[in-house]
Amino acid sequence: MLISDLAAPLLILSVLLYGICKKVDLFEVFTEGAYQNLKTAVNILPALLLLMTAVGMLSASGALNALSELISPILDKIGFPSQALPLALMRPVSGSGSLAVLDNILSVYGANSFSGRVASVLMGSTETTFYTIAVYYSAVKIKAELPVFISSLTADFAGFVFSALIVRLFY
Repeated sequence: MLISDLAAPLLILSVLLYGICKKVDLFEVFTEGAYQNLKTAVNILPALLLLMTAVGMLSASGALNALSELISPILDKIGFPSQALPLALMRPVSGSGSLAVLDNILSVYGANSFSGRVASVLMGSTETTFYTIAVYYSAVKIKAELPVFISSLTADFAGFVFSALIVRLFY
């Protein structure tokens, strides 16, 4: 058995022992935390439902493929593989949707292909921007302003461009 196998149980045990030593009512603290998390989940549920519906519509309508075909000539000129474009379009919107797109890219083109490597680096270096914004801003009940979206999508775009550049430089 490795120490990493014991890391989570030891962490939980140390928190419990610390609470007992400090004479904290662990049950009360746990239930209060669970109650607060449940309130947060209820608050962000409408945003999550909207986001999941939008992702389903985007995938099912074929809009993702149509947009990919429209943009691919430009991407070919700058060295970004057009096969990874559906992932770049899906990644800011949905984590699970982008995992499905990544799986498709890896199964069709292979993990060691240029497209597979770019898709893997892109997946690891970008975020589900709209999901993250929806969850965090819904949780604190603040309306996300335009600069939040612009800066987040700029960071995603940088992740897309640099994923292809890094793969070209190192492979």
